Amino acid sequence: MEFTAEMIAGLLGGEIVGRKETKVHTVSSIEEGREGSLAYLTNLKYEPCLYTTGASIVLVDRTFTPSQPVAATLIRVDDAAACVLRLLEMYNAAKPRRTGLSRLASVAEQARVGRDCYIGDFTVVEEGVEIGDGCQIYPQVYLGRGVSVGEGTILYAGVKIYEGCRIGRNCIVHAGAVIGADGFGFAPNAAGGFDKIPQLGNVVIEDDVEIGANTCIDRAKTDSTIIRRGVKLDNLIQIGHNVQVGENTVSSAQTGIAGTSKVGSNCFIAGQVGIADHVNVGNRVVIGSKAGVDKNIPDGETRMGYPALPGLRFHRASAVYKYLPELSKRVDTLENEIKTLKNE
Repeated sequence: MEFTAEMIAGLLGGEIVGRKETKVHTVSSIEEGREGSLAYLTNLKYEPCLYTTGASIVLVDRTFTPSQPVAATLIRVDDAAACVLRLLEMYNAAKPRRTGLSRLASVAEQARVGRDCYIGDFTVVEEGVEIGDGCQIYPQVYLGRGVSVGEGTILYAGVKIYEGCRIGRNCIVHAGAVIGADGFGFAPNAAGGFDKIPQLGNVVIEDDVEIGANTCIDRAKTDSTIIRRGVKLDNLIQIGHNVQVGENTVSSAQTGIAGTSKVGSNCFIAGQVGIADHVNVGNRVVIGSKAGVDKNIPDGETRMGYPALPGLRFHRASAVYKYLPELSKRVDTLENEIKTLKNE
């Protein structure tokens, strides 16, 4: 699809600086801009790229004033970042949706598939599965017995959902994610080995959740592991059995949440965070990358480091930590001086 600067400005309520006839057919970053692409300047750190970019059109904030001549056509808008998001959403929505059931898919007679769904090659849908209207089920997905998938949900290639799990409406689950595998439950036995504890619960994913590639969410030992509405999970995340994650919480890659812990709503969890078992994290909590959380966190607080400390305390400790070698030498020197004084 091709758009002119005039069309884009009209859509966004923007002001054109340059040729209104300039055409674009794709979007790019300002560093990688090329002819025929629309780029954007949302961070002034990249302003130098504006004067060298090959992009044909660049979105900028209405308050921005270039310090050098710009070859590209500019479109001034109230909020360039918000306008970029709006354009990307429109472009994504305009992409054609797949429909139809592949003859290479295996769908049980007892399964129920809604209208306008797509089910790709080598997908397996077992008995008792319910798939809502407008779902996109890509190749090699496995849906175990009794799984339910809400309308408008997208399951990308290779997603595995074990029996009895429930996925809400308008969710996105990326390739390789596993939902409903057994929780890590073992009991020591008299012979020195371990007996497996049966995991009899399920996983419940509420509406508008996005789950990244190769993320694993374990089924509960009893009851449900629950991911509440609006949660966004990055790639390579491990959620243990009986965990609950509150509404609109986001987590970056390689985070692990151990069994029976509870994370509140509107939390931000950075990458490689570890949360121990049976920990309660309050609402609106921020946890910095690589933090190790082994104690409860009240609402609205920040934790950083390992073991996790309140944000200000962590920064103070970090300021001291880098001087530990020098402090150690000073302590040794003082100890030697004290010994000398005692001997005298």
